Amino acid sequence: MIQDPGIDGRTRTVGVIGWPVEHSLSPTIHNAAFAALGLPWVYVPLPVPPGRVAAALHGLAALGFEGANITMPHKTEVAELVTDLSDEARRLRAVNTVVVRPDGLAGHNTDAPGFGRFLRRDAGFDAAGRSALLFGAGGAARACALALAQAGLAQLLVAARDPARVDVASTLEGLETRVAVVPFASAGDVPVELIVNATPLGSFGESLPLPPLGPGIVVVDLLYRPATTQLLTSARAAGAAGFGGLGLLLEQAALSFELWTGRSAPIDVMSAAAVAALTDSGEPGGGLPPPS
Repeated sequence: MIQDPGIDGRTRTVGVIGWPVEHSLSPTIHNAAFAALGLPWVYVPLPVPPGRVAAALHGLAALGFEGANITMPHKTEVAELVTDLSDEARRLRAVNTVVVRPDGLAGHNTDAPGFGRFLRRDAGFDAAGRSALLFGAGGAARACALALAQAGLAQLLVAARDPARVDVASTLEGLETRVAVVPFASAGDVPVELIVNATPLGSFGESLPLPPLGPGIVVVDLLYRPATTQLLTSARAAGAAGFGGLGLLLEQAALSFELWTGRSAPIDVMSAAAVAALTDSGEPGGGLPPPS
């Protein structure tokens, strides 16, 4: 049975900075992990409106925080405010995890490595030398593109409504993945081995233009509300392996946990807490990532 260590003068604090944050699963996930390991830590929501994030960052150390997750709409601004950035945060121009250190703040992005770890551990997909189709060009899509390129993906097709506005090249600078940007309508023209949906399409049953599906194809829908989207239904009906977005949510959270505590995250406990929270809310499974 998980024991609640309570809150007292020894308690160490982290939280999530965003606007809004009342629907975030992160407090539930992280507090379950702290309790499972008997750590005197607590994770709290920190609602920070636009225009106040710089003041919030300055206050973290003064208030004794160990760090914080950063979620919408502050990820890009925090990357501009924090000078010590990880390679992923610098490439993505977005920070989702801050660590408070004696010499200042360090900014990380766990979305990209979280997606990479999810692909390896949950989907069993080795991207090296393979091909992928990515729907979307926003922050979640660029994090997936970076993870795939770092894993040695040979070819990436990015399907976007406005191909002229897609900026993946700067994110993947120095990496060897061949990138082609195509209109949404052309996405189904080229067979690939991995399909990733990093758009909100599918939340209400919308379909995507898909290449041929079948055994050996892996399909990932980053939505986790609903638990089973039209994309996943189509993939599984064709014999492909289909995965929702909860795995990415958990893996990026686990990496944040490990950055703060130096301990391996109890991912099974975090998963059970997330599923229970989604079930209690009447939403068994789903929301667009990432994340925090």
